[in-house]
Amino acid sequence: MAGNSNLQDSRIAKADEFYTPLSMVENELKHYKQHFKGKIVLCNCDDPRVSNFFRYFVIYFDVLELKKVIATCYKNDNADLFSQGKTEKAVYLEYDGSMKYSGEEDFAKIPCKELKGNGDFRSPECVEFLKEADIVVTNPPFSKMKIYLPFLINNKKKFLVLGNLNHATWAEIFPFFFENKVWCGHTDGHFWFQVPNSYEEKTTDYKMVNGIKYRRMGNICWFTNLDIAKRHETFDSGKRYIKELYPKFDSFDAIEVGKNADIPMDYDGIIGVPLTFLTKHNPEQFKIVGELHTGKGNKYDFAFPKVNGKNKYVRILIQKIK
Repeated sequence: MAGNSNLQDSRIAKADEFYTPLSMVENELKHYKQHFKGKIVLCNCDDPRVSNFFRYFVIYFDVLELKKVIATCYKNDNADLFSQGKTEKAVYLEYDGSMKYSGEEDFAKIPCKELKGNGDFRSPECVEFLKEADIVVTNPPFSKMKIYLPFLINNKKKFLVLGNLNHATWAEIFPFFFENKVWCGHTDGHFWFQVPNSYEEKTTDYKMVNGIKYRRMGNICWFTNLDIAKRHETFDSGKRYIKELYPKFDSFDAIEVGKNADIPMDYDGIIGVPLTFLTKHNPEQFKIVGELHTGKGNKYDFAFPKVNGKNKYVRILIQKIK
């Protein structure tokens, strides 16, 4: 059984190997500059030698007026050729700006140090880095998100991490949205990620560029507890409530709205909206009441979403703040 478990862990790890393009990091982080002055940043799910998160903070170290950036990575007994690792041990890098960055060749000058343990974000060494850090910014393995996000929140850390919008529906994560402890960042949608050339192709969302394989993934978003201007933008669909156009759910007293563009702005009751509404949510305009998912995922999951006997995809329950 142990052997099978290791094989399963290895398969999941390989499926989680998505390298975030630098442009994607830049496009999101430019909205958070005010949060980083004098701060220590931790990238605790990154191979620092190839991570574009670590690269971003080194390049923009002076612009952001950072104090320090730390990056750690997880390693197991199998050599990871995709990350071009030259060691099978867990490693970390620290950069404090004393060596000024002037070009790509400067990354090789930053000393790569070995960790005593395996580099898991929950290991004692990495927890010490977490305690030292002010903000965590990374792309964690998606298969670990139900563990990783609560880990950051329970440790009372500020964070900006890449994820999939569907993670918000998980029983371990949705309560944090309800409690206003996490929300969506600035950018979301479909994005291209570099993956190992051995990655199994199951869809048409693949391309090769200069011998490097990329996969496009949908419903990508950022999870954060850092405030940004977008979070306070007023949403207005321009629609008004007409009873005949908005049926109610079979198992919960709320109207069904299949598109954000159809949300009636004059309705005071509870509204079931698509999951994508979380990327538009202004907590000063609407409160999150709960979700319609399985009816048993967590204490805020009230029922299965069904209208006139037809199953619907998960719905977020919201209500206008008067």
